[in-house]
Amino acid sequence: MAPHPETWLQPRPEGLYCIPGGFFIDATRAVDRAIITHGHADHARSGHQHVLASAETLAIMRARLGEGRAGVTQQALAPGEMLRIGAVDVSLVPAGHVLGSCQVVMSYQGSRAVVSGDYKRHTDPTCAAFVPVACDVFVTEATFGLPVFRHPATGKEIAKLLHSMAIFPDRPHLIGAYGLGKSQRMIALLRAVGYDAPIYLHGALAKLCDLYVELGVPLGDIRSATVADKSSLRGAVVIAPPSAVADRWARRLEDPVVAVASGWMRVRQRAKASGVELPLIISDHADWDELLKTAEDVQAPEIWVTHGNEAALIYQLGKLGRRGRALSLIGYGEDADDT
Repeated sequence: MAPHPETWLQPRPEGLYCIPGGFFIDATRAVDRAIITHGHADHARSGHQHVLASAETLAIMRARLGEGRAGVTQQALAPGEMLRIGAVDVSLVPAGHVLGSCQVVMSYQGSRAVVSGDYKRHTDPTCAAFVPVACDVFVTEATFGLPVFRHPATGKEIAKLLHSMAIFPDRPHLIGAYGLGKSQRMIALLRAVGYDAPIYLHGALAKLCDLYVELGVPLGDIRSATVADKSSLRGAVVIAPPSAVADRWARRLEDPVVAVASGWMRVRQRAKASGVELPLIISDHADWDELLKTAEDVQAPEIWVTHGNEAALIYQLGKLGRRGRALSLIGYGEDADDT
C-alpha cells in the first residue's frame, strides 16, 4: 500500500518538509535545501544553501535579493522535467500566479502530493497557465477563500479602465499594482486590447519590468514617471506600487484618477478607505470558485490549506466529500499588496 503523504510531507516551523527528499518547499527560514514555487518575498527567502526553482523564479530572486542571497547553489528545473531528490521524484508544473511560478509535484512510493504555492486560473499573458495534476493530496492557498470573493472577468475590468480613460482624457490614471506580477500583467492586458501609448512607471517597478522583457515578455513602450514632465503625464497611464498612490510621490500628477488593481477591491469599504476612485478587481490569486474548481480538477480526496481563509474552504470541501486540513503555516501572505 502506498504511504499516505502525511507520513512523508510534514509542516514544520520552517515550512513544509519532504522527509524522504530532505528539502523544504518555500521555507520561511534559511534552510539547507529549498524548492521555491515563485519569487514573491513571502515564498522566496534569502539565506538558503541549495535552491531549486524555475529559471525565471531564480532570475527574479537574484534581481530582488541580490546575486549572493538567492541560494549558495541554484538549480533550474524546466516545467515537466523530472528530477530524483533522495527517494522522491520531483517535477515543476505551471501555477499561473506570476512569471516562473510553479507547483511542486512529488511522487514517493506510489503516492503523489502537489504543493501549489500561490496560483490563479484567470488568463494572464505574462505567465504560463495553471496546469492541474491529479494527486492524493493537494496543498492549496486560500487567500480569497470566502464566497464573497468571486473575481469578475479580467476583460471587464480592463474595459472599465478604458472607459474611465475615455471619460477623463486629460486626467492621468494612476494604478496601484504590486511590483512583481501585477504591474507587468496590467501593462500586458492593456497592450492586448490595443493600447500602445507609453505607460509610465514608478522607479520601484522598473527593474522587474526590465527583467520581464529580458525573459521574453513584451511590454511595449514603458518609461519612467519620475523624470517625465507633467505635460507628458497628462492623460497617461501611470503604474506605481499601491503604497505610492497616496504618497508624496503621486503629487507630481495633476488630478489623477486613482485606481488599485487587487482582489481586495471587491470589498468596497477597503477601496473607499484607501481613497480609490476606480477599484479594479484584478487578482493574481484564485477566487472562491477557482479554489473549488481546482480541488475538483486535481481529483484529490484530501486538500491541505497553507494560509488564508482556511475554515470556510475546509467546510465547503467537506460538503463536497473531500477531507480538508488546515496547516496554518506562518509567514505566508505577508506581501499585503500581492493580491
